[in-house]
Amino acid sequence: MNIVNEADTTNERLRETQDAFDSVAADYDGARGNNDLIQDMRKEMWRWLDATFAPGRRLIDLGCGTGLDAVRMAQSGFEITATDWSAQMVARTRDRAERAKLTERVHTVNVGAHDLARLPGSGIYAGAYSNLGPLNCVPDLSAVSRECARLLEPGGSLVFTVIGRICPWEIAHYASQRRWSRIKVRFAANLVPVGMNKRTIWTRYYGPREFYRAFEKDFTLTHYRGLCVFAPPPYLTGVRERHPRLYERLWRVDRRVAGLPFLRGMGDHFLIVMRKR
Repeated sequence: MNIVNEADTTNERLRETQDAFDSVAADYDGARGNNDLIQDMRKEMWRWLDATFAPGRRLIDLGCGTGLDAVRMAQSGFEITATDWSAQMVARTRDRAERAKLTERVHTVNVGAHDLARLPGSGIYAGAYSNLGPLNCVPDLSAVSRECARLLEPGGSLVFTVIGRICPWEIAHYASQRRWSRIKVRFAANLVPVGMNKRTIWTRYYGPREFYRAFEKDFTLTHYRGLCVFAPPPYLTGVRERHPRLYERLWRVDRRVAGLPFLRGMGDHFLIVMRKR
């Protein structure tokens, strides 16, 4: 495949991913229904954001979705530039900020993480965060690293949650159904098509160290840990519904030990913190 065809393929995949998220933006909201488990993952991210950044600082939200993180961080005293490749998701974020009377603190921009060169400014942000896997859809993470380094002040931090390769719950779940090909999806070397709403999201899965290699030129690795190593991932809602006390215990175990060697490379997602060199 020549360079022109590669560029065409990349652009087509980005458009397909954009279309998929546009199509679900109206009801894609982790605050209700069977997405309650996602909210528990989101709260873990908030704990780390609060520990990493001081209120009053400017942050970039990469892949803001419907704006739950952006509005929460604005309510905590931050000024947020909320970005997303999906125009419909950006509209949801803008609406959520308006309803919360936070438009002075939440600024929305329809730009994907793959195209941060379109964001103006240099060294004006204290950090950037991305929650629940938007960066898994980016064709070239090294470009994200380069642009984040441009936008962040010296010593600025990145806090990301990324969909990982090794999810024990998922392996057990699909193994029990003998769906071996589905287990292999996370271990693909490149972007793979994942269905959503009869459309396609192009996704690549990572291990934490593998992910960090794209950023190590511009950032040092501060910390990483698994998310949902022991706690069930969001699509296994039955565990929480049938065994609520066990579910809470599993989350307590996750918080206590998912940052230990070996375990920190597992989980439905992993959380990674980096600091600008």
